[in-house]
Amino acid sequence: MERDFYSSPKPNFITRMLWKAAGADEYLLRRSSYSDHVKYATLGGIVCATGFMAALAGGYAFYVIFREKAPAIVEQGKMPVDIGFDPTVTIMSIVFGLIWGLIIFNIDRFIVASTGKGDGTEAITWGELKGAIPRIIMGVIIAITISKPVELRMFETEIDVKLHEKQQEEYTRQKQKAELNFRPEIERIEDNINRLRQEIKTQRAVVEEKTKIFQNEMDGMSGSGVRGKGPAAEEKERNRDLAIADLAELREKNEPRIEELRDEKKQAEKKLELEKAKAEEAANSLNGLLERLHIAHDIAGRTITLFITLLFMAIELTPIFFKMMLIKSPYDFMNDNVKALIKAEQGIEVKHDYFKDKEGVQRDLVINHQSEKLMKEKMALLQTQADLNELILKEWKGKEEKNIKANPSDYIDQA
Repeated sequence: MERDFYSSPKPNFITRMLWKAAGADEYLLRRSSYSDHVKYATLGGIVCATGFMAALAGGYAFYVIFREKAPAIVEQGKMPVDIGFDPTVTIMSIVFGLIWGLIIFNIDRFIVASTGKGDGTEAITWGELKGAIPRIIMGVIIAITISKPVELRMFETEIDVKLHEKQQEEYTRQKQKAELNFRPEIERIEDNINRLRQEIKTQRAVVEEKTKIFQNEMDGMSGSGVRGKGPAAEEKERNRDLAIADLAELREKNEPRIEELRDEKKQAEKKLELEKAKAEEAANSLNGLLERLHIAHDIAGRTITLFITLLFMAIELTPIFFKMMLIKSPYDFMNDNVKALIKAEQGIEVKHDYFKDKEGVQRDLVINHQSEKLMKEKMALLQTQADLNELILKEWKGKEEKNIKANPSDYIDQA
């Protein structure tokens, strides 16, 4: 709008978009002062920045929750598994981040647009603060939801190191528990197998010893000293045959049992490996959002965590307090004038502080003249219709009375 005494600079596209983000009336702002241009552009910038940060935080939180996690436990001698880039989760994170950012943007836009100027002075009164409490609570909640994912991203490296240590400790604990449950059984089975094998081995040594004695007797190298198969050689041969028979009987008894024990050992080892796999799965599961938040709080400490949260609270709540501190400007007076014109056009009258409610609070009286006028017209129409109906009935009654007096017999017959 051009004036002889003052001309406001023409706003560019970005400025107009920031005005819209702040919920301001572009038509009125174009006709207002440059300071109003700056105020509402600044408010819109804060709202847009908050929405942008919310989009980043929401997208990152979604990615942390749903991305495929690399195994925390890597066997010795093997290379760590590289999960690499997951396009599906990445795209979903971007979409969720955009949606979340738009939600926060619109909530902030509503908070800023619905927060009034208070009494129009720089001082924030208790009444203004009390009226803004619901908006302040909403702002605090939004600030917390934005700050936590940012904390995770800031301390991601430290969190990963601490998380790996915690996962390794959990895996070691679960693995030791599984070993205590199944290792004694496996060792007992192994002892039984070794005992049965040792019995066979011992008997085989007896057979070998008996065979050697018999062979030496046959060669004349021991015993009777006579070569050939004499009485002494036959006696040693019988001893050897008895040892061979005992060995065969022992093997027939022990070997099936050894096979049974081997199967039992395989089953026990299978259960142990299954428990180890569960231990690894339990350790790998310690990679969720809440676990990372706990670790972030442990690493950063309460002071830094509180500082980050307060920083985002300050960003989120600044527009609310900023609007309560603003002095009424030409834009506000024009806005009030437009509202008054609209109320006047629609026949709405507001009498401020007209009466007190039950609690003694001053309330405004709103008079809707247009609706009252319509109500009066409707009531007058209904009253007129009632009067006409009454007149019609009165005239009809008089006419009928005359007819009855003139011809009473007709009405008697009808009765």
